[in-house]
Amino acid sequence: MSLRIYNTLTRAVEPFVPLEPGHVRMYVCGMTIYDLCHVGHARMMMAFDVVQRWLKASGFRVTYVRNITDIEDKIIKRALERGITIRQLTDEMIAAMHRDIGALGVERPTHEPRATEYVGQMLDMIGLLEEKGLAYQSANGDVNYAVRKFEGYGKLSRRNLDELRAGERVAVDEGKHDPLDFVLWKAAKADEPADAKYDGRYGPGRPGWHIECSAMSCAVLGETFDIHGGGLDLQFPHHENEIAQSEGALGKPFVRYWMHNGFLNVDNEKMSKSLGNFFTIQDVLKSYDGETVRFFMLRTHYRSPINYSDAALEDAKAALRRLYNALEIGDALLAAHGRPAASTVSLEQVCELDDLAKQFVSAMDDDFNTPGALAMLFAYASDVGAIRNGLVHGNVDRDFCETSLKVLHRSVQALRSLGATLGLLQQAPRAYLQAGSTLDEAAIQAQIEARAAAKAAKDFAEADRIRKALLDAGIVLQDSPSGTSWMKA
Repeated sequence: MSLRIYNTLTRAVEPFVPLEPGHVRMYVCGMTIYDLCHVGHARMMMAFDVVQRWLKASGFRVTYVRNITDIEDKIIKRALERGITIRQLTDEMIAAMHRDIGALGVERPTHEPRATEYVGQMLDMIGLLEEKGLAYQSANGDVNYAVRKFEGYGKLSRRNLDELRAGERVAVDEGKHDPLDFVLWKAAKADEPADAKYDGRYGPGRPGWHIECSAMSCAVLGETFDIHGGGLDLQFPHHENEIAQSEGALGKPFVRYWMHNGFLNVDNEKMSKSLGNFFTIQDVLKSYDGETVRFFMLRTHYRSPINYSDAALEDAKAALRRLYNALEIGDALLAAHGRPAASTVSLEQVCELDDLAKQFVSAMDDDFNTPGALAMLFAYASDVGAIRNGLVHGNVDRDFCETSLKVLHRSVQALRSLGATLGLLQQAPRAYLQAGSTLDEAAIQAQIEARAAAKAAKDFAEADRIRKALLDAGIVLQDSPSGTSWMKA
């Protein structure tokens, strides 16, 4: 295979070869669902949605697992504040998450395990760690991981234990042998609600955050799997702790390729709820359609930071509309010349078309280089525009027309088929371009007909006046061989 992935573990771009030929097993750390998701969360889920889409388009069978953390301090606190059960809160937030990221075209994973469904597996793994001398129970009832007893700790984040500042970890006087040790099982506190407590061999309590992902990923995907992903902020300590837990308990390599996406920033600071500089997906979708938000994120490589702004979203909106406009023009020209509509075909078939398609594939195979891939879509859009000008305004003979229509059909087909691998350009172009107009469609059509009558009467000043009046009202007219269509400005 030609696919290459940047592996955080080795700090190198490596050829991707799955453990099982033809089958990719991938785990991504999902959401802690105590509130609505913001667009920074969407950036992570979008990044790995593209990864799993491209793997499938490349012919792999993909088992994609994205977990849900549904038991955690913030969840407990929020449920108490609202006077509802933890399950009521998490069910509500999961439904909201599915609705919001679904609007961005993020597909559901193969499996979406909830942490509370795997407490038994977490306790089993903690037991294995205790047997191997890597875990111990403190006087306060917590069970902790003995970090310094795991020889490979720090290999993912390239951190030296002796250089880590003890002040960044929980203090020793809370029952830990070392400030760097982290909790595997939190002993229940008297003031915590009953639905935050689980029975186990270490007494009532709940699992720590890190053990959740180790237990769920190994339970669903096996003790060693291909890809583990998440945000850059999870590299340390969360993913480092996952390695220590999983490899410490099972004695096997945990993950072969580690992938981390860059942050979504506001004024060059990471978007986060703790900083208060976040925008929920729901709020953003009030001003921009989901595909525009998706396109905005795809314009930046998944490992690079994105700076969020309305100006960047407006630019993305205009660029996406240019691609849809190319599809609208292409469809109209094909229909006007009695040609069948261009269908969506497989990636293998579209690569037989021309060099642009091959360059698209080459970009995506180079560590999912979506900006490079999008450049090929715009090259196709430019081809459509050039063909339109030749067919509509040029003096062309039959052979030229036939050749142009073949190229046009190929370009429209490539736009739809390659766009599909990114989750783009799957809507009807006219419906997309007209969406959001506040004017009555019948009134717009009446003005289009009035303009046509003015042009027929050679009253070009009136025709221009009608066009400008519609433009001032947010409507752009487009003339083509099949007539005049409109789109929202």
